[in-house]
Amino acid sequence: MGKIQVMDEWLSNKIAAGEVVERPSSVVKELVENAIDAGSTSIEVFLEEAGLTSIQVTDNGSGMDEEDALLSFGRHATSKISTERDLFRIRTLGFRGEALASIASVSKITLKTSDGETSGLEVQLEGGHVISNTPTAFRKGTDITVSQLFFNTPARLKYLKTIQTELGHTIDLMNRLALAYPEIAFKLVHNGGILLQTNGRGNVQQVLAAIYGMQNAKKMISFQTASNDYKVHGFISLPEVTRASKNYMSIFVNGRWVKHYLIQKAIVDAYHTYLPIERYPIAVIYVEGDPQLTDVNVHPAKLQIRLSKEQELLPLIEKAVRESIRSAIHVPLAQKKEKPTRVPSEQLNIWKNNTSSFNENKLNEIVQKLNADKPVVKEVPDTDFITKPYEPSTPELDLGEAVIENKVESPVEKDTTFEIFDDHQNSEPEISSIEEKKEPFPDLEIVGQIHGTYIVAQMEDGFYLIDQHAAQERIKYEYFRDKVGEVNPNERQSLLLPLTFHYSADEALILKENREALENVGVYLDDFGHSSFVVREHPTWFPQGFEQEIIEELIEQVLQTKRADVKKLREEAAIMMSCKKSIKANYFLTKDQMVALLADLKKADNPFTCPHGRPVMIHFSTYEVEKMFKRVM
Repeated sequence: MGKIQVMDEWLSNKIAAGEVVERPSSVVKELVENAIDAGSTSIEVFLEEAGLTSIQVTDNGSGMDEEDALLSFGRHATSKISTERDLFRIRTLGFRGEALASIASVSKITLKTSDGETSGLEVQLEGGHVISNTPTAFRKGTDITVSQLFFNTPARLKYLKTIQTELGHTIDLMNRLALAYPEIAFKLVHNGGILLQTNGRGNVQQVLAAIYGMQNAKKMISFQTASNDYKVHGFISLPEVTRASKNYMSIFVNGRWVKHYLIQKAIVDAYHTYLPIERYPIAVIYVEGDPQLTDVNVHPAKLQIRLSKEQELLPLIEKAVRESIRSAIHVPLAQKKEKPTRVPSEQLNIWKNNTSSFNENKLNEIVQKLNADKPVVKEVPDTDFITKPYEPSTPELDLGEAVIENKVESPVEKDTTFEIFDDHQNSEPEISSIEEKKEPFPDLEIVGQIHGTYIVAQMEDGFYLIDQHAAQERIKYEYFRDKVGEVNPNERQSLLLPLTFHYSADEALILKENREALENVGVYLDDFGHSSFVVREHPTWFPQGFEQEIIEELIEQVLQTKRADVKKLREEAAIMMSCKKSIKANYFLTKDQMVALLADLKKADNPFTCPHGRPVMIHFSTYEVEKMFKRVM
């Protein structure tokens, strides 16, 4: 008796703060989202020491009267929902009523607010307790300052990262919010220096220019599509603009920034064969639909959601993005690259001005660490030299030589420049939109060949370098892709020795429940003991010698997603067959062979990238060449 007791409100708020207030950026997120829900058109965020010393958020929203201001710091106090029905039709960013109570319990807060009808109010809290409540002159809106974050929870302070790291999280958050609400003017200031400023005119491309730079914003293409339940629109980068991380893909569902793995995967799949391995696009995707189709109450930070009609939305996004890329793809221009680990001086000046404890050596250490954390793509020696002249005729389909693994012909150049967002606050860039029209294949005149690897061709607008291996790889990939797709999945071949597969009891149960998914792609599992299965036949398109590998991949797909994607495996087979059978480096072609190769390339659906996403040709404009030789300035 007497062991169970109800915690007081102060203690329960501190426990809740462990989930809601993870770091300074978590505080910024909750306060800025409240400002957005209040109908603000201008939001300013001021940080001292990345928010560890002070966080101030000022808005021109609806504000609060005295009663609401005092009640807002209570647990589960909210103006967003009032009935159970509202929980399933959430249209605001906040709704739980936990944020202000949790923040107040681990910091010192000063709140100034007015609803425009009363003079205003100033409330001071410390550790969740109201210290003072006095009238004050204040315009309509709210100004809230959070200082000495985690002053009463020192263990939480111990696990925070460096000032630069914590500031980086807040910058990333503000960038996403600026993209989600281009009609709101955002301003982020750190230690007196402006890091981000948008004009709030609703132009997404101007926000993209402020965040990613003018040159990248010019290479973003817009798209839109719709179904009965969803409307999808946004901006995606051309294949020549890539990053080494998926973090540059921003997904917004009904105005809320979310992390959604399957939508992210649909975007990446739409770029299939357009991007090099381990490279990802910049993308901003807006999904709009009935709030009843979205459950946002599944994560403490509200970064994850559940969608009712996910299987309808994913192909809708993938198709729209892929069609937009195909309509805008072109020959990339040759560009000079900065040294990978050099931080531009103007970016260093931003940090020197905006960080009180700036240390250039420390920043270089961060750059080196970022470079070290990036995935390394190892080069596979190219020793399979072709021994016969190039044959432009249609290749024979030889499924027996396909290899189901991604071979990289050359190392991919990594984007290792440490990016700091430019300070273009007062500029209003004029961004010319890209004409979404597929560039025709240039009418090239062949000049010769370099190192038995690159074909040199010219036009009146400059000259082109064509990678002969990548060119033939694209030609043969499209041929094999079509041929493999023509094979009837119902045509099966019996195995002389059946293949046996062993799985754990829980995995075996999943396979038995979803056996039909495998049967739909021509793989039949027969029970062979408690947790084992045997396969006695397989579809005829499986490459010889790799039957077990493919079946294991299909089974793994079923275990993870409850479905088998045979299209993906056929794509991989076509890519590997085309790579194996294409011209290798250091093989010299005659002029007639080069002419035939370019003639076949011209007929390809996408003649500008190989199946691995590497460019097939690079364009050197006449102006750039003359500029190199100082003929023009």
